[in-house]
Amino acid sequence: MRSSGSTSRLACGVGAFCLILTSPLLAQSLSVNELKAKIFDARMAQKTFANGLPFCKELDGSNFYFEPRHRVLNLEEYHQSLDNLAKAQAYNPEKRRPWSAEDANSRWEQVKKQAVQDEATCKLVAGLPEFEKRLEELQHKPEGQKKTQ
Repeated sequence: MRSSGSTSRLACGVGAFCLILTSPLLAQSLSVNELKAKIFDARMAQKTFANGLPFCKELDGSNFYFEPRHRVLNLEEYHQSLDNLAKAQAYNPEKRRPWSAEDANSRWEQVKKQAVQDEATCKLVAGLPEFEKRLEELQHKPEGQKKTQ
């Protein structure tokens, strides 16, 4: 008669063996699911960033899309403008008071992140046709070929 400890070890061993046998299938389904997720994200980005997409050639991390004016702004020039607003203590409509150095620094950090995000969004949308092509290939491979890759 087996003890409960050896039974649980046997069950763990059988479970691990089954997991090893199915891992290529699991890895395959994850790549399909990952592609589907990327396709979904790219399609959503197409909709939400539609106005900025025509500027993708310029959105390389050194510029960002400024939605209110529907144009691309250079980060360095924008940084200088923020500093000038703070020095001149121009009115900051967002804060309803004059610009401060802290306001300018805060906005600077936001637009740097936006520049990185805009670049990533453009790359994601640009990759959409390739993602769809790869998904199509994976879904139409014969079952034997899916297991070997």
